[in-house]
Amino acid sequence: MALTKLTTDLIDGSLGTDWQATPKTANFTAVAGEGYFVDTTSAAITVTLPSSPSAGDDVSIVDYAGTADTNNITIASSNNINGSSDDRLIDYERGGVSMVYVDATQGWIAYNAANETATALVTPPQAPFSADYLVVAGGGGGGRYGGGGGAGGFLNSSFQLTPAISYTITAGAGGAGHVGSAQAGGNGASGSDSSISGADITTVTSYGGGGGGNNSNPGTSASNGANGGSGGGGGRTNDGYNSSGGYGTAGQGNHGGGSSYQYSSHNGGGGGGAGATGASGVGGGSNGAGGAGASSSITGTATTYAGGGAGSALSSNTLPGGSGGGGTGYGYQATATTDADGDTNTGGGGGGTSDNVINGTARAGNGGSGIVILRYPNTYTVTIGAGLTSSTATDGSDKVTTFTAGTGTISFS
Repeated sequence: MALTKLTTDLIDGSLGTDWQATPKTANFTAVAGEGYFVDTTSAAITVTLPSSPSAGDDVSIVDYAGTADTNNITIASSNNINGSSDDRLIDYERGGVSMVYVDATQGWIAYNAANETATALVTPPQAPFSADYLVVAGGGGGGRYGGGGGAGGFLNSSFQLTPAISYTITAGAGGAGHVGSAQAGGNGASGSDSSISGADITTVTSYGGGGGGNNSNPGTSASNGANGGSGGGGGRTNDGYNSSGGYGTAGQGNHGGGSSYQYSSHNGGGGGGAGATGASGVGGGSNGAGGAGASSSITGTATTYAGGGAGSALSSNTLPGGSGGGGTGYGYQATATTDADGDTNTGGGGGGTSDNVINGTARAGNGGSGIVILRYPNTYTVTIGAGLTSSTATDGSDKVTTFTAGTGTISFS
């Protein structure tokens, strides 16, 4: 070091730092032992630290014009900064920082700073990334002497997620099919919503499927299917009355089928599905079929979800539920099985039953539980909090995380 430089350093207290007199107005690479005045009046500037530093090398940076709070100074390095591989920011007015290189683990450490309010160097916000989602709500339960349960709402699209932001995931449960003694009808319970929410996205909510109606006598509103993601089927009605299917939610599912009374024979309507309306039960004919579900290839394999449950029948007629997990609808005294339940993690509606016993209990089919699936680039890692049941697989250049139950938070890095 020249004698004049040493003398100047002793006078101004900057021993070891060679301050560059001309302010920097564009991106640049720093040199060890130098200090820089960085002018971000016109634009943000990135300072890249030396790529092959030795222990004890230092670099100093100062916000020249007091504009770093508007146009930030980004400090980038191929080595760690304060023990992390992330870039750092000076994002406060008149900010200044000196950094010294220690080792490969800690990298560059900020040891002196000016005008900071909390932390001299902050981590810059990370750019959002695109992700696909499938959100299916729990299916509605079937009605006893009634209609099939409506499928859970079906939403399959994409959005932008941001690393380090927490998102809340809920995978909704299916609604219970009505339980009761012989000849005692009742409505099925509606399914529970599934959702994804976070500070930087519009909340995605799929509504639970509507429960199937019952055989209210005479046909009052209690015999109608409930509204939901897809509507529940109308229940079997007596004495010349008809029942109506519940309404589905636009963009998520379809209406349930009703029931018309004819010839002293009455049959429940099918629950609506994500892909089709539930069929109406026809008096003197058959029970209504559940509406078909909709397909998604978010996992890499085309899979159908959210089928409606089939309605019950006064006859012995048995009818499969809609494709996508809808439960079977059973006729009077037909042998019922757990097929009356909507399939797990499909959001399928439960099937309606008549005078049937399933596993020792006189009941209608339960709605199938919902599901939430995210597909995102495999360069990101998801951290999943307590309360969620999940699994992650890799498909090509993407990861696919599936949430099958519960509520909890997640984040990406």
